[in-house]
Amino acid sequence: MTKHLISLAAMLALAAPLAAQEEPQGAPSPNEIVAQADAKEWIAIPAEDLLVMTLAPAADGSARKVVIQLMPAPFSQGWVENIRTLARAKWYDNIAVNRVQDNYVVQWGDPNYDNPESEGAAKPLPDGLRVVGENEYVANVIDDDLLARHRYADSYSGWTTFIEGWAVGSKQESLHSLEYQAWPVHCYGMVGVGRNYSPATGSGAELYTVIGHAPRHLDRNIALVGRIVEGMEHLSSLPRGTGALGFYSAEETDKRTPILSVRVASDLPEGERPAFEYLSTDGDTFARYADARANRRDPFFIVPAGGADICNIPVPIRRAGE
Repeated sequence: MTKHLISLAAMLALAAPLAAQEEPQGAPSPNEIVAQADAKEWIAIPAEDLLVMTLAPAADGSARKVVIQLMPAPFSQGWVENIRTLARAKWYDNIAVNRVQDNYVVQWGDPNYDNPESEGAAKPLPDGLRVVGENEYVANVIDDDLLARHRYADSYSGWTTFIEGWAVGSKQESLHSLEYQAWPVHCYGMVGVGRNYSPATGSGAELYTVIGHAPRHLDRNIALVGRIVEGMEHLSSLPRGTGALGFYSAEETDKRTPILSVRVASDLPEGERPAFEYLSTDGDTFARYADARANRRDPFFIVPAGGADICNIPVPIRRAGE
């Protein structure tokens, strides 16, 4: 697979805090840079890659919807296909949020599956689900722009970078090869697949999202399948569980938030399909945005940091047409 991503020259300032200090005061903020992006730099997310999860209404009766973008190839495709199968079988309908662990994850699924507080029978899974191997936590990528691509130093991998709008950890196979391993990383809002002890890898029936500091130690140990693109506040604000690992205890069943439905957006009537787009991570605007995230020069800031963790450079996503 060939990728043409950010050139090193376009993003060199990420590693140059002295140059950052020479920038004039009043430089644009990251959001201002994104707002200046040309329309051609925004890439539409296919409706087939979006899930619409409808939660039970809030206490005040207001609607609660969460939109998830599923991860494209080459990452986690076995689990992604399982998730589409589960959604189209309406298996996710009437499950619940069963676990909310502070500064960690929100997890949802069948309350009677792999839940230390459960007592009932597990909900039968639909036919056709794949059993995905642990080797698929990591993808092999061939990139003829590998040496030109900007790479960030990283404690959890050899380096990190962006592939088609996704933050990934990566490791070069050899200094003389354009093939390298890459894997999605656990940033805030990423969606992963709950599993039991290895060799279990999970089917996609149990899903979670990160609601705290990036738990990067989970990278390559569990499948990541997407990210929340809208409605994160409906999950991150839920009451915390007091049971083991943040599961709701037997006395807290009233805290579980019912999930009324999960639909693949392409299956919805055309007028009900959400439309989103992300800022290309290949272009000049993203390079300037990433540099501004690493070296804040807008008026509030005094000292540019001179660098940024990959999770502190979230890929801009917006409703189409905004």
